[in-house]
Amino acid sequence: MSTQEKTRFDTRLSGKQKEIFELAAQLGGYKTLSEFILYAAQQQADLILERHRQMLTDEEDRKVFFKALLHPPKPNATLKKAMARYIAEHQK
Repeated sequence: MSTQEKTRFDTRLSGKQKEIFELAAQLGGYKTLSEFILYAAQQQADLILERHRQMLTDEEDRKVFFKALLHPPKPNATLKKAMARYIAEHQK
């Protein structure tokens, strides 16, 4: 038997949203609105995570990406010149 701890998630929604969700839950054969909402949220989370995993296919890719994101290299001379040109062209 699973001993997973349960937590609570509360949200507000419009009457129209609730009506639509309840109808979808009923038509989908879900026992409760909560069951439907949790299923739909889990499906969307899985899709988002899968897209993310496809972009960064292995652990080394993730390390390199997040290191660059969190600790970007300092601009070199070429980048500084390009930025100066961009600023000069767009201040006209």
